[in-house]
Amino acid sequence: MSTRYPFTAVVGMDDLRLALLLNAVSPAVGGVLVRGEKGTAKSTAVRALAELLPVVPVVAGCRFSCDPASPDPGCPDGPHEAGPGAERPARMVELPVGASEDRLVGSLDIEKALAEGVKAFEPGLLADAHRGILYVDEVNLLHDHLIDLLLDAAAMGFSHVEREGVSVRHAARFLLVGTMNPEEGELRPQLLDRFGLTVEVAASRDPEQRVEVVRRRLAFEDDPASFAARWAGEEAALRGRIVAARALLPQVVLGDAELLQIAATCAAFEVDGMRADIVMARTATALAAWAGRTEVTSEDVRQAALLALPHRRRRSPFDAPGLDEDKLDETLEQFKGEDPEPDPEPDGPDDGGPDDGGPGDGGPGGGGPDGG
Repeated sequence: MSTRYPFTAVVGMDDLRLALLLNAVSPAVGGVLVRGEKGTAKSTAVRALAELLPVVPVVAGCRFSCDPASPDPGCPDGPHEAGPGAERPARMVELPVGASEDRLVGSLDIEKALAEGVKAFEPGLLADAHRGILYVDEVNLLHDHLIDLLLDAAAMGFSHVEREGVSVRHAARFLLVGTMNPEEGELRPQLLDRFGLTVEVAASRDPEQRVEVVRRRLAFEDDPASFAARWAGEEAALRGRIVAARALLPQVVLGDAELLQIAATCAAFEVDGMRADIVMARTATALAAWAGRTEVTSEDVRQAALLALPHRRRRSPFDAPGLDEDKLDETLEQFKGEDPEPDPEPDGPDDGGPDDGGPGDGGPGGGGPDGG
């Protein structure tokens, strides 16, 4: 197995590294779309993330990576009994732009069908990526029929395959990461909205930082193993921080005031639907856990907006990507420290007391159910 470039050795690109780490802490954030010009180490950073993910417990022998603590009752390799299982490293599965539909969703095992006369299903890349990372380089060049299959799997969390009389349904929950060069064309809006976060990357214009990038790259190419060993301590520390943040995540509290800021921000930037609100809430919670806190702050909400909204806001084709940070700060300040007004209790047609025999009375003269 070839040595991958260490994640902690990547120079600069703070937003990209943060977005990837937040998804490692909370896969529910929904993945990352990385937009940038060629030669900006987009793929290098994404591939390096897989080395930081904790090991995955799986049912021994299951081709669909079922969790031994709660195996999928509909697993094609099941049923499995709950109990101790095996552990394996988290996978990063790459989807080639020119992949076929059968390679993505799976196909009929022709060899077994001919040899044994039985219909058997051979899992595809969606099954391999379950509980791991599905990486698509040049995602904007992916064929439309593959995009539709990705949309279905990302939305439902499972893949349903019909092949030559074989019907298979298996879990397919994965961290979707895509990279693209906007010069080669934009992404379909339906797939664009499926990415939880988006990041714009560009080569640094600082000569000293560019020198450091070249120096590290040349050192890695000369001796990959020695270079990786130099960064092993930082990699282990970062891996431990991810594990600690995952453990802290369920304890993080998203207050009503911060939730109102999230809703107000999404409304101010006129994003479509409610997915942006949900992604911002999950991202802000992951940011708090990453910082070692159990409460979400306004700064978490601001950072979540910068990562979750740029690709969702309505803009003209010639508008620059990104958010108006002045408008963002004004919105957050306007709703800072405010709690949303509670919904008023629904009243009956009149305000009569319980003894006046009105429709709100639960007695014989009342028109509503017992108890009002």
